[in-house]
Amino acid sequence: MAEKVIQSLPQSTPAGKEELGKIEVAPEVIEVIAGIATTEVEGVSGTRGNFATGVVEKFGKKVHGKGIKTEWTEAGLIVDVYCFVQYGASVAKVAQQVQTQIREAIFNMTSLATQEVNVHITGIQFDQVNDAKTE
Repeated sequence: MAEKVIQSLPQSTPAGKEELGKIEVAPEVIEVIAGIATTEVEGVSGTRGNFATGVVEKFGKKVHGKGIKTEWTEAGLIVDVYCFVQYGASVAKVAQQVQTQIREAIFNMTSLATQEVNVHITGIQFDQVNDAKTE
């Protein structure tokens, strides 16, 4: 049996407002919100992307949803984040801050509560030191 692919997430009408129609949010919007929230956390050096996002970024375009995967289930919204942590930062503290930041950002911007925010640390980013010799 084929899985049902959700094209958009239903939004509730804000309290005290007249319902004028249906409000839906594309999953890509949730990914962008989560991506920006992730990069704002101190200790996160970046998110993991794929080959295509790497090529796009080489041409100067910023891909905010890189390293973010969202899934809408009957239980609720599940967000998976794949990121790199800077060397010397506490992995546990950074991961917890990423979870908190994403939950707050998604709720504040869309009123959607997240069921899970799973943080996957895929690497440690060391400081780049240029050892170029001067002539």
